[in-house]
Amino acid sequence: MLFGDTLPDLDTSSGYRGPVACRAAGITYRQLDYWARTGLVEPTVRGAKGSGTQRLYAFRDILLLKIVKRLLDTGVSLQQIRTAVDALHERGVEDLTSMTLMSDGASVYECTSADEVIDLVQGGQGVFGIAVGRVWHEIEGSLAELPVDHAEAPVVEDELAKRRAAKRQAG
Repeated sequence: MLFGDTLPDLDTSSGYRGPVACRAAGITYRQLDYWARTGLVEPTVRGAKGSGTQRLYAFRDILLLKIVKRLLDTGVSLQQIRTAVDALHERGVEDLTSMTLMSDGASVYECTSADEVIDLVQGGQGVFGIAVGRVWHEIEGSLAELPVDHAEAPVVEDELAKRRAAKRQAG
């Protein structure tokens, strides 16, 4: 899927817990936690709200996690990836999975047409692209056998979280 092909609609009330998202995206839980805390890739189904709550990642969140991982694997620094994602968000691009990203290993480019790719290559740069559709199907296969959680499900807090909440209310 390149240059404007649309991706299927998804259930936005269902999500995947952190360990499942990590497994599907091929990242560590430490990376997932860091990226969520720093705002690079935040869970859209349910964010963490204190001790004992579980983040829930939508399918598209996991797709973005895997794209970030692929960019890292090809040598793009996390700082460059963050800069690219922040710039796209500032322009109002909410769904990063709907575009084609290209990189020369140092910078990340948004390409909206085949002509832009040709310009990058003719500039003497070696570039690679991420076929979002292929990544989409890889994640579908990875998640097929893994558990799905629903946002409406009650959030189970552990004992420590309950005591902290009671202390906050009393104080």
